Amino acid sequence: MSTGAGTYGGDGRRRWRREEVAREAGVKVRNLRYYQERGLLPPPRREGRIGWYSDDHLTRLRLISDLLGRGYTVNGIGELLAAWEQGGGLSQLLGLEREMTRDWVREEPVTMTRAELRELFGPGATAEHTRRAAELGYVRVDGDRVTYPSRQLLEATVALVRQGMPPAEILDAGEFVQDQAAALADRFVGLFRRHVIGPEGLGRLSATQLDHVREAVAALRPVAGEVVATEFARAMGRRVEAEVAELLRTEQ
Repeated sequence: MSTGAGTYGGDGRRRWRREEVAREAGVKVRNLRYYQERGLLPPPRREGRIGWYSDDHLTRLRLISDLLGRGYTVNGIGELLAAWEQGGGLSQLLGLEREMTRDWVREEPVTMTRAELRELFGPGATAEHTRRAAELGYVRVDGDRVTYPSRQLLEATVALVRQGMPPAEILDAGEFVQDQAAALADRFVGLFRRHVIGPEGLGRLSATQLDHVREAVAALRPVAGEVVATEFARAMGRRVEAEVAELLRTEQ
């Protein structure tokens, strides 16, 4: 079963081909073989001529990229991974990475042809709007087929267009929301890093401390979204009330 990000094997676990896992991890394909040769990355599980990479491979690739970004050499990363494996901490660390990154986004993709897209949005939508939507990450275009990663955002956009809002202005608003959401995410992550993980970082935490971080992630994951949704609803209530009051005054 295809999900747009890997497939699921007969054991129900997600898996990727070489090009897919490289793209998902943000690394070059040639780096996979290099990391395997240096002992940083286990080889994929082979089924015939296909090598399948698992969630564990993806998590380790992200960890390697993170350590490289912090200035570690390949040899230094190999020594660090070996030390963590010997101490039994690597599996906990990788498990924590999966816990920290999973379930933030649950989206149902929708794929359609360009003709179906034009029919859905009407004559006001143009190829330029589709191009910009792709730049913002709202759609993926593959030849004649267009995929919306999020059915919820697609339905919201269609509703706005049908109320007479121009697609270009909807995209402007979407870009603004993305910027504000990124700023909010930075604020929440900064708080979590300072007050839950601490200045030492994950690599120096004990098994008990890693468990504490994992529990904190599970507890705080729903809270972040609830805070933002509640504050936005309150702000909209105040703003709409003020707008209605202004409209009533101008009618008098």
